[in-house]
Amino acid sequence: MSERKPLLSVRDLKVAFKTDKNYKQVLHGVDLEVFPGETVAIVGESGSGKSTMMHAVINLLPGTGKITDGSVNWNGTELVGIGRRAMETIRGREIGLVPQDPMSNLNPVWSVGFQVEEAIKANGVAKSRAEVKKRAVEVLEQAGLQDAEKRMRQYPHQFSGGMKQRALIGIGLSANPQLLIADEPTSALDVTVQRVVLDHLAKLTGEMGTAVVFITHDLGLAAERAEKLVVMYRGNIVESGPSREILQNPQHPYTKRLVSAAPSLASRRIGSTADLPAAPTSSFDVSDLVRADENAKGAPVIEVEGLRKVYKLRKGNFGSEDFVAVNDATFSIRRGETMALVGESGSGKSTIAKMVLQLEKPTAGTIRIDGKDTSKLSGSELFKLRSKLQPVFQDPYGSLDPLVNIGNTIMEPLNIHNIGDRASRRERVLELLDQVALPRELATRYPNELSGGQRQRVAVARGLALKPEILVLDEAVSALDVLVQAQILDLLAELQRDLGLTYLFITHDLAVVRLIADRVCVMQQGKIVEQATTDEVFENPQQQYTRNLLDAIPGRSIELAK
Repeated sequence: MSERKPLLSVRDLKVAFKTDKNYKQVLHGVDLEVFPGETVAIVGESGSGKSTMMHAVINLLPGTGKITDGSVNWNGTELVGIGRRAMETIRGREIGLVPQDPMSNLNPVWSVGFQVEEAIKANGVAKSRAEVKKRAVEVLEQAGLQDAEKRMRQYPHQFSGGMKQRALIGIGLSANPQLLIADEPTSALDVTVQRVVLDHLAKLTGEMGTAVVFITHDLGLAAERAEKLVVMYRGNIVESGPSREILQNPQHPYTKRLVSAAPSLASRRIGSTADLPAAPTSSFDVSDLVRADENAKGAPVIEVEGLRKVYKLRKGNFGSEDFVAVNDATFSIRRGETMALVGESGSGKSTIAKMVLQLEKPTAGTIRIDGKDTSKLSGSELFKLRSKLQPVFQDPYGSLDPLVNIGNTIMEPLNIHNIGDRASRRERVLELLDQVALPRELATRYPNELSGGQRQRVAVARGLALKPEILVLDEAVSALDVLVQAQILDLLAELQRDLGLTYLFITHDLAVVRLIADRVCVMQQGKIVEQATTDEVFENPQQQYTRNLLDAIPGRSIELAK
């Protein structure tokens, strides 16, 4: 019987990035094998080298990075030192990639359909125009995008974050590659679409022998979907082996920290504005905390009534059609409370956030903040409102100016609102970097020099800069590894407890909702279909749609070591 051979074999791989004067090593001799049909998950904190390792495999390191030693063998072909043309015949056709950041990987001036079709043509999947279009619709449907043929005419800015990520998944799968590298492929997806996408990847693996490498911070996903788990820490692989075995019995101290920090549906609220004991010493040790008395909350600070938003979609040469993004949404948030908006991607969650922030005008309905109708505010009143109502956006790459360094990005709200002098502003920036667990030296770097998780922490820091009364957090922890996620959620809970902050928290991660929210609004196709306290929604959901969301959470049946 012949020995089973790996598709991909990485041996003693070392990678360095150029700094001001020399190179700094970021991968310290890592080994990895991926066999046909195998699913491997690579986990670790942001900046641990997960994406760097796989980008080195397909020769997509940034210009400042280079492989300094080691071997990457693909199906018998050595890829280290391979020519550009030879690599292009492999990348896309044999090794597909779903990149982490959908905004920076979709061209804003081209329609989504055009970009999918270009990838299909480049990979030689189809030749005639009709075949290319048919295949483009097919791969978008396979990636879980509804109304794919109609959506192909739209542009990236008309897609939610999750929809953009599904388009990239379609592109990555378009050539039916032997190996798919999926870099946080479902971080922006709601759990039901996530299940559709992951089921499709599992089907490819079973039917075609496609191997999949997940780069993920979701331990539930890793446990449920991957046969093998690779744990990375500071450029080294510290533990690897069967997924469930590692997650149920971790050996390395870092793996133990990852598992203990992972949120679950059994968790309880980590903070409250009621009279509570001091913050817990570890991120999710909440046995000594009790649910806050709902009557202790203040009067409504945000009141949304009959909110409606309709967009006009272009229909080629035949005019336009209405798309109802939000339909008659009504809710209120009391001072010091956290309201979570949950639902599938495209259900209208982010659209409501933009209207609350006055970045979009409602088609109908009323938004009142502190009792004032925001549609009737003067320019000066709106400017004053923005100092106490701050956003943390879903897409940190799109919301961070690539030409402005991190320190000045965080300082920008302080400059605009003329808070303090330059010295005090600099000190506030360093304080904020500490709060979101970023090294102070990152203040001089630029967004493209940071990982996706690091960029999202910068977005959180900027949102906190003015010490606002209300934060609108749109998927604010979706791209963070579990350790940093735990730190950020603890920080948000501590700030809320100490300062009485109010949060509108938009997320698709229901385990996080259980930890952070007092009440939940469940959205489906622009409508709020269920609204109750967090405990009521999780323990006794009234709508089948809500039950479907809960049932789709990866790793629910897997008991992690705690």
